[in-house]
Amino acid sequence: MIAQTAAPASGGGFPTQLLVMGLMFGGLYFLLIAPQRKKQKEHEKLLSTLQSGDEVITSAGIYGVITNVKDDRFVVRIADNTKIEIGKGFIQAVTKKTGAEEKKS
Repeated sequence: MIAQTAAPASGGGFPTQLLVMGLMFGGLYFLLIAPQRKKQKEHEKLLSTLQSGDEVITSAGIYGVITNVKDDRFVVRIADNTKIEIGKGFIQAVTKKTGAEEKKS
């Protein structure tokens, strides 16, 4: 007769699975969510410091100079006698700051 061997017992069960899922969520948080939140806060800080005269790039790749700051948008001059109103969230980056920031340099 052939002796049957017992299958090795699987370890843990529900508490182990819960721990693994918690570690996976923690890893995802520190790899994906935390850096994105930090980047979002920096962008919000950038938008709050913009003022007239700052040169900016929009998310569409348009370069321009802020001429007026409103509650929810900027008026940006993109060419001679050409101004557009753009939502604050569509400002990608600042190419040149004016005012106190520039005087410190």
